[in-house]
Parts: sequence; C-alpha cells; structure tokens
Amino acid sequence: MEYKIAEKPGYTPQIGQLVSMMEYARKTTLDAVKDLSTEQLDYLPTEKSNSIGALLLHMAAVEIGFQIEIFDGRSPNDEEKGEWGAAYSLGNKGRSEINGNNLDFYLDKLAKVRQRTLMEFRQRNDAWLFEGIQWEGHPSNHFFIWFHVVEDEINHRGQIRIQRKLIE
Repeated sequence: MEYKIAEKPGYTPQIGQLVSMMEYARKTTLDAVKDLSTEQLDYLPTEKSNSIGALLLHMAAVEIGFQIEIFDGRSPNDEEKGEWGAAYSLGNKGRSEINGNNLDFYLDKLAKVRQRTLMEFRQRNDAWLFEGIQWEGHPSNHFFIWFHVVEDEINHRGQIRIQRKLIE
C-alpha cells in the first residue's frame, strides 16, 4: 500500500484521489479490528456505548445510505430500512440488534458495500464529483458526501481504537 493521495487507474483524477483516501481509511479500520473475537466485537464499555461490531456495521450503513440516495436517486425502501436501520441509527436499537456476529460478517458487509461505491465511481467523472446538490437542506456536492463517508469512518475508527484498548 502506498501512503499518498494520488490518481488511481480506472478513475478520473480527483475521484482517484478520493478513492486513495477511502482506501487508507479502510486499511486503518481493518488494522484496528484485526483478530477481534465475537465477544470483543460485542463488548459495551458503558450502557450507552455502541459495540465495535455495531460501529463497523454503521460504517457500511452510512455508505449504503449514500449509495441509495446518490446513485439510485431515492430514499431507502422498507426492506433496506429493515436491514440497515439499526446500524444506521445505532443507540438502543443497535445495542439490541447488532451482536453475535464474527469479524468476517462485518468485513464482508464493508467489502460488499465498498465494491459498489468503487464500481459507481468508475462510471463517473470529476465534473460529477463537484456537481452541486442539496444535502439536509444545505448546498453541497458529491465530493462532500463521499468525504463525509470517509470522515465518519475515521471518527468511528477512533472509537474502535479506544474500545480495543479497554478489552485487551
């Protein structure tokens, strides 16, 4: 792995740079959860915490939510809300519904969701990346949306690192 933000084959220049950021964030997330057991993934340091497993599934849920909104041009349907709702919202719902899964379960979800994002990015160009859109009632662009996916992962990876120290 290279530790630089650079263009990537198969993508327009700035989308490639975004992909570089996404890859690095994901690598460090995977490093942070390496070899965790199901018990460690389910650990709740406080009654209001989210487990490491829930945080991993949340990362996938945020990304798939933006896939649906941006690539499909719609809101999640009832089936998608049922599958991803607890992971998206976390809290009590996440604590009660997201547990008992091994690390491969979470890594598979993250990989499958990311695979679609990368496939979609290959079909778009830098002009699309900077295209103006509305997000939560504010002027935005696609670049910001996908930056937010990276930023959310980095934020939760920090939580994961802290929790990992508590369980080791």
